[in-house]
Amino acid sequence: MGKQEWYLEYEIHINRPGLLGDISSLLGMLSINIVTINGVHDSRRGMLLRCDNNEQIERLASILRTMDNITITKLRQPKLLDRLAVRHGRYIQRDADDKKTFRFVRDELGLLVDFMAEIFKQEGHKLIGIRGMPRVGKTESIVAASVCANKRWLFVSSTLIKQTVRSQLIEDEYSENNIFIIDGIVSTRRANERHWQLIRELMRLEATKVVEHPDIFVRHTEYTLDDFDYIIELRNHPSEEITYDVVEQQSLFSPDGFSGFDF
Repeated sequence: MGKQEWYLEYEIHINRPGLLGDISSLLGMLSINIVTINGVHDSRRGMLLRCDNNEQIERLASILRTMDNITITKLRQPKLLDRLAVRHGRYIQRDADDKKTFRFVRDELGLLVDFMAEIFKQEGHKLIGIRGMPRVGKTESIVAASVCANKRWLFVSSTLIKQTVRSQLIEDEYSENNIFIIDGIVSTRRANERHWQLIRELMRLEATKVVEHPDIFVRHTEYTLDDFDYIIELRNHPSEEITYDVVEQQSLFSPDGFSGFDF
């Protein structure tokens, strides 16, 4: 059996001098290596550990539970959110009722990009929705995450520069290694049936699709929010309300032929 990774998180009750040193020494005596360590909350510390077998972790847990100064809060094989928490020093905010909804503010764009990049690296079909007001950084974050994941991104519909609505792709663009970006408002307001046929083809493709304004997208299509694997909310500040009246108005341009690109 090869090396195994574990995530250890503990809450500190009394942060006495030498506490971290004692825990590090214990890990060393058990031949458990520390891969990464960071504070993940006001009084919590997280560690990514690497060891040879489960018995080492069982012995570690047994000893740590006898220590009065700390309480183990998590000891498990690391999940994506655990790795990001240790890497960035804080947990991603998650909706209490809808576990697939994750919340970010603009100050956390680095964390958001890292989060999406890790999702983009996964193989197979992924449908991601991203909510947010205009100019909060939605499209830019998707593109940056694609770069971090070493993936090519393609705008199926967008307002990044001009309104873009695509009705077909060339053969090499149908790659499962691509990230397909769809603006839910542009697609529902300006697209023709050929565009929707393209979207249906992409939905059947084993690749990652990212839909901006997913609530508008599902309102006018056969898809539902249950079809989404992740919903991301991006705000300028935590109390900002995401509304679609302003978003829809700002996403629409004049109907003349110079308002966008259709191809």
